[in-house]
Amino acid sequence: MDRVRFELRSDGIKPEETNPLRSGVHTRGYLPHVKREGARYFVTFRLADSLPKEVLLKYQAERGERLQLFYAQHDAAKGPGTALPKQEMLEEIEREYNRKVERYLDQGCGECWLRRPEIADLVTEAVRFFDGKRYWLDAWVIMPNHVHGVLWPAPNHSLSHILQSWKSYTARQANKVLNRTGHPFWQREAFDHWIRDDEEHAQCCRYVTNNPVKAGLCATPRDWKWSSAWGDGQPS
Repeated sequence: MDRVRFELRSDGIKPEETNPLRSGVHTRGYLPHVKREGARYFVTFRLADSLPKEVLLKYQAERGERLQLFYAQHDAAKGPGTALPKQEMLEEIEREYNRKVERYLDQGCGECWLRRPEIADLVTEAVRFFDGKRYWLDAWVIMPNHVHGVLWPAPNHSLSHILQSWKSYTARQANKVLNRTGHPFWQREAFDHWIRDDEEHAQCCRYVTNNPVKAGLCATPRDWKWSSAWGDGQPS
């Protein structure tokens, strides 16, 4: 957490101590979440059974080993009192971790409730409902067991509250359709990443709209109904 705060400051971003949900670093028990006022974000949230705990712990342990080795090598090469490792190297370790999680999700593990059209439709409706009011959606996709989005929260609307609204509403409605009680629908922890520039923004949008093709669900992005690319092959 201290390293992430340092990296924010080194990028010229001052974490807001009074409200880290808008600008700064906060955690919900597992991952640190970095927020920047006025930023665009890439987000992922997944079904509760889409990633078994033992698989997640394995990936997290591998990431931890890479980080430990990296810092040890850096300290040995530079000695005490030097600057923190380069942001690019840390981000590559994080990207590799996320790639492993994404590859596992794309295998379609778990019940994949979002494969059912009526469930995918209600999640689509919820994600798009406040587009242009509480946030602006640049790209989004509903996969069988997870959801991706690229969005820009409107002023006075935090990303955390937007995600909470999506997840709480769709969980209630989906469990009614499925006649489920007493079982979580979504995984508690979501992944979010603030987008630093236009090039990264374009890459994130391409990744989101191409995810169904990469997972073997359709031939082109425009063929997947539950996506911003449906019908014209372009993010909304």
